[in-house]
Amino acid sequence: MVVIVVKVILVYDISTETKEGVKRLNKVRKIARRYLDHIQKSVFEGELTEGEVEKLKFELSCVIDKNEDFVIIYKMPPSIMMERDFLTNTEDPSSNFI
Repeated sequence: MVVIVVKVILVYDISTETKEGVKRLNKVRKIARRYLDHIQKSVFEGELTEGEVEKLKFELSCVIDKNEDFVIIYKMPPSIMMERDFLTNTEDPSSNFI
C-alpha cells in the first residue's frame, strides 16, 4: 500500500454574524488544529495523507454552513517546492514548528 502525502493549505472565512456562526468558527479552528499548523488567523498548512485530507474535509463539512461560510483546501503534490515571500517584518508564525 502506497501512502501519498500532500501539502495542504486550508483557508476559511466563517460567517460570524450569529451565535451559531461563532460556534462554527471555533469548531472549524479546532478541527483544523488537529490536522494542520496554524499560520494565520484563518490559514492553516501542513502535510497530510490523502486519507487525512478526506477525514478533514468530512469533519469540516459536518460543521460548516455551505451557504454562509467559505472554505478552500489547496492540495499540492510533495514534489512541488513552495516558496514563501514575507512582505512584513513580523515573525514567521511557522518558525517554531518542529
